[in-house]
Amino acid sequence: MRKCDQWLAAPLGAGLAAALLTGCGSEDGDAAGSGEHVVMGMSDEVLATDPASGYDPGSWLLFNNVFQSLLSFPKGSTTPQPEAAEKCSFKDNASRVYSCTLQNDLTFSGGHPLTSEDVKFSFERTKRINDANGPALMLTSIGSIDTPDRRTVVFHLKNSDATFPQKIASGAGSIVDHREYPADKLRTDHKAVGSGVYKLDSFTKDEAIFSVNGGYQGPARPKNSGLNLKFFHGGQARLKSAVQKGDVDLAYRGLAMRDLADLQAQSLGGGKSLNVVEGTGAEVQHLVFNMKDPVAGKLGVRKAMAYLIDRSTLVRDVYKRTAEPLYSVVPAGITGHNTAFYDKYGDRPQPEKAKQALRDEGISGKVKLTLWGTPIRYGPGTVPGLRQIAEQLNASGLFDVDVKSADVAAYEKGVAGGKYGVYVKGWVPDYPDPDNFVAPFFGAGNVLANHYTSPRLSAQLIPATAEQPSREATVGDFQRIQDIVADEVPMLPLWQGKQYAVAQDDISGLQWTLDSSTVFRFWEIGKSSDG
Repeated sequence: MRKCDQWLAAPLGAGLAAALLTGCGSEDGDAAGSGEHVVMGMSDEVLATDPASGYDPGSWLLFNNVFQSLLSFPKGSTTPQPEAAEKCSFKDNASRVYSCTLQNDLTFSGGHPLTSEDVKFSFERTKRINDANGPALMLTSIGSIDTPDRRTVVFHLKNSDATFPQKIASGAGSIVDHREYPADKLRTDHKAVGSGVYKLDSFTKDEAIFSVNGGYQGPARPKNSGLNLKFFHGGQARLKSAVQKGDVDLAYRGLAMRDLADLQAQSLGGGKSLNVVEGTGAEVQHLVFNMKDPVAGKLGVRKAMAYLIDRSTLVRDVYKRTAEPLYSVVPAGITGHNTAFYDKYGDRPQPEKAKQALRDEGISGKVKLTLWGTPIRYGPGTVPGLRQIAEQLNASGLFDVDVKSADVAAYEKGVAGGKYGVYVKGWVPDYPDPDNFVAPFFGAGNVLANHYTSPRLSAQLIPATAEQPSREATVGDFQRIQDIVADEVPMLPLWQGKQYAVAQDDISGLQWTLDSSTVFRFWEIGKSSDG
């Protein structure tokens, strides 16, 4: 095992402020790519093979395995390490000039050399294309990019952005060959040319086939010789059947909650030789309040709901314990997490305190509300979860709540148009830093569309965290942010998801690829030859 890889998540530390040093050497064991071939099933779609377009979990799964970024997240850690880069660091105290030196003699899988020109081209291309379904919005802090030589890249940022290393370690930082990709439009042939651990050999509607890239230079050491990724197009029952029959070696993303519980029970009961592997997740779900709504806009109503909602029952009865109760906007496992809502409102319904909150608002009768959701986008448990919450609120005698849902297009239109008083938003992080759970919701360009503004958050605390290269030094500010959100309740955290994969007995290494970085690492998956 490489000394720098630890299973337990390491906090973001001051080392990021000074420099990200040279990546670790190779592990002991088999040579790269000498293991068995693996077949994996997934019900999610891969919506893009061009990293200037994809901004969904399935596409980033492909990007993280086919393309290199300057930095990457090692297993079990939320601190980026060098990947295509030999070293990277901020060159100023304001977190506005970031420089990376590339490794020597990097090459793309097609044989062309990878130089600073390709890095500059890749970032500028994503920003120029600015695809509506792409990650360009993650790169808005980039002002200009210099390439003083073939191995050096210098980013000049428009504003202080201490999270820049995490952003470029994500799928948004994928490096493409400037000879293979058009500068001003997307590639549409479903081919991908990168310098990552794997090559994409073919991509069709139902399957993507990957082989190990023999020219890869970086810290990863593949435990298999390649991987076939079969797409089940939302067919949860078919995916479950495929892993039970052995048609796939493992199933990841998209198994129904009841199927996970069933497979886990079978495994524990001595049934078919399947392993249900659980990992840390950073996906979250919130109830969001429209602050201009005549009912949900009242603080007393929001506080009363906070006193009444029982998250433990929600995750037990609806999510079958595939999620954990969440008591703050920054989830557990992420730097700065606290339990602000637990501390203020408790973890069990408190009807008397809820009643008092309504009285303080001048409300004496039942509060009539509609909870809005959409059935697919944030998971199949979304609408049943809202019904559970409605039952909890109505059981108090203080509320008269119903639930409505709409397809995703109508739902997003309704949210944007301010038609809903209370609605659901889910969030899968782009990078594992507290900033990604705070700035999009309470900073400039609030993605919640709930009309909440707090100058203390948007003009003081959030910018202060962006200027601090040592992420440990931001803990106090992030905890103050979470406390303010709990006081003002513009949103109500509900749950934090876990990650699951179901695999045959001869599959190993999944525990190294299910962590809060949300990077699914093909190279950590091994298959024993006698399986």
